[in-house]
Amino acid sequence: MKIAFTERFYDERAKPTIPTHQKQAGFAASKLGVAGSGKNKIFVAGDELWYKKILDPSSDFILKWNRIFLFSCFVALFIDPLYFYVPKIVYGSPNSCVGTDRHLAIIVTLFRSIADLLYFIHIIIKFRTAYVNPSSTLRVFGRGDLVTDPKEIAWQYLGSDFIVDVVAALPLPQILVWFVIPAIKFSTAEHNNHILVLIVLAQYFPRLYLIFPLTYEIVKTTGVVAKTAWQGAAYNLLLYMIASHVLGALWYLLSVDRQTACWKKSCKNETGCSIKFLDCDVIPNQNWANTTDVFNKCDATNDSISFDYGMFQPALFNQAPAQAFLMKYFYSLWWGLQNLSCYGQTLSVSTYIGETLYCIFLAVLGLILFAHLIGNVQTYLQSITVRVEEWRLKQRDTEEWMRHRQLPRELQERVRRFIQYKWLATRGVNEESILQALPADLRRDIKRHLCLGLVRRVPFFSQMDDRLLDAICERLVSSLCTEGTYIVREGDPVTEMLFVIRGKLESSTTNGGRTGFFNSTTLKPGDFCGEELLGWALVPKPTVNLPSSTRTVKALIEVEAFALQAEDLKFVASQFRRLHSKRLQHTFRYYSHHWRTWASCFIQVAWRRYKRRRMTMYLSMSESFSSMRSDGSNGEDDHAPKQNLALKIMGGIRKGPQNLKELPKLKKPDEPDFSADE
Repeated sequence: MKIAFTERFYDERAKPTIPTHQKQAGFAASKLGVAGSGKNKIFVAGDELWYKKILDPSSDFILKWNRIFLFSCFVALFIDPLYFYVPKIVYGSPNSCVGTDRHLAIIVTLFRSIADLLYFIHIIIKFRTAYVNPSSTLRVFGRGDLVTDPKEIAWQYLGSDFIVDVVAALPLPQILVWFVIPAIKFSTAEHNNHILVLIVLAQYFPRLYLIFPLTYEIVKTTGVVAKTAWQGAAYNLLLYMIASHVLGALWYLLSVDRQTACWKKSCKNETGCSIKFLDCDVIPNQNWANTTDVFNKCDATNDSISFDYGMFQPALFNQAPAQAFLMKYFYSLWWGLQNLSCYGQTLSVSTYIGETLYCIFLAVLGLILFAHLIGNVQTYLQSITVRVEEWRLKQRDTEEWMRHRQLPRELQERVRRFIQYKWLATRGVNEESILQALPADLRRDIKRHLCLGLVRRVPFFSQMDDRLLDAICERLVSSLCTEGTYIVREGDPVTEMLFVIRGKLESSTTNGGRTGFFNSTTLKPGDFCGEELLGWALVPKPTVNLPSSTRTVKALIEVEAFALQAEDLKFVASQFRRLHSKRLQHTFRYYSHHWRTWASCFIQVAWRRYKRRRMTMYLSMSESFSSMRSDGSNGEDDHAPKQNLALKIMGGIRKGPQNLKELPKLKKPDEPDFSADE
């Protein structure tokens, strides 16, 4: 058996040092003795055998063992009442008897022995587990010094919970069923049942008690018993089902007892009847068996009998003690669950004192369990839907506010669509408030995990080193937009730079409202907008006034993006300006839609200018050839007037293209300063 322990070597001559994880677990320097002192050795490693090592009560091994043992305690609480189903009744003709279900007894004994073994292992582990010194003066996070001396641990355990653990671990029902009851002579079935009930219940309460300190230890180490709301609800519901299981099994055993009590009462009033004839292990007198009227007088299916079975009438009427195990078990479980839930109000009891006390106990226990356990289940289930209820209340308040302000139907629909989309994306969780409550290093690692893969999909960021990407990821915030939302309008100040992760945006410009100019493009995942803010942030001394947007950006569908605010971008840009990167400058120009628009307009103007020059050259050459042909045919007198006419035509042709309307000149975007500081 290999067990993982926290191990640490200490030098006898050196001053001991405390690891960080041991400080957090409550180790105090005053209790850390040298290895040769033999008094306070903590988790000595090396050649020490595993059974001589001291366990840390806050270690992972102890936490896992506590959870395993807590589960085994619930299994043991389920197994013990199964002994109540061992007695059975054989209904026959002409006589009936009370016997023992040996097959069930063997199976229950096997599982009960395994559970007892785990209880003994738990006792051994507690003898080797350190405990917190209650008189410790040094406090670290509410924890004190650990006492690691085996003798002190043993004395402390013997004086606290040792007796309870030993009583819970003893195999008393096995000894009683297989050794004590068969050895008792002249013992009746009723007497044996009473002994079995007393022994099982005597051990049941210590085993039930062990659940509470185990739960306390798990809560003290991890903070909660159940990690999710569903687990917490199932944990409390399991306790309620176990209580119903115990009450049903006890009701079954008492039903067998009431049947034998009726037989004994009738047998005493009949000549030649002996109580031992009621035992299935004893062969009765055949003359008595053929003439007896005991079983007819105690027939629960006969309404004319004088014996009052009280609340056990349903079990005996259906002859549940004679059925197979599964049938009588689920029948008894249903009875326990039904009467525990309604506090026994549907029961009709007889004047038998034991039956009356049992019903009183059932009513009180049902009230307590319903108030405590079912109340906890309701609390856990409500914690699941608390976000949904908050969202519904917020939605209702929003609807009332919109009706009060008489917003147009179009605006109301946009508000509803945004609230719905935000709920689907975040489930009502404020991520920023959660992250702000964490330490800076942990917050940075979480941001890196959430954003780094998405940020690297943006080509502009893919050129940056890891150090700068960490700084960017730390300052990115999530941004959600619904269809038809305007991110920014042309001419408005740019407050953030947006990086699209999912969805589509329409980016358009009119070049400051010029007539006849319109440029539009679609931003897809990996694109960004608000690049004017980057040029403003890269200025050595940026002005207070934010730059104006040169484009109008509108969401075409639902968009999920990361936003980098102006101040955060200024900080990131100031850190990055110390780097020389022409490659990043070219990447910015290539993916910036502002630069793309300017470049396309510049190319169009250059191309049209080139076309005009080609047309002018072509017309000039055509006019020259025409002039030469005219000169050769008409003589020298007409040469000068025709040459002047050709010059005028060429002048007109050259002047004509210049009078054509050119494209509106788009201002060249500001060049971001990617150079080093001055």
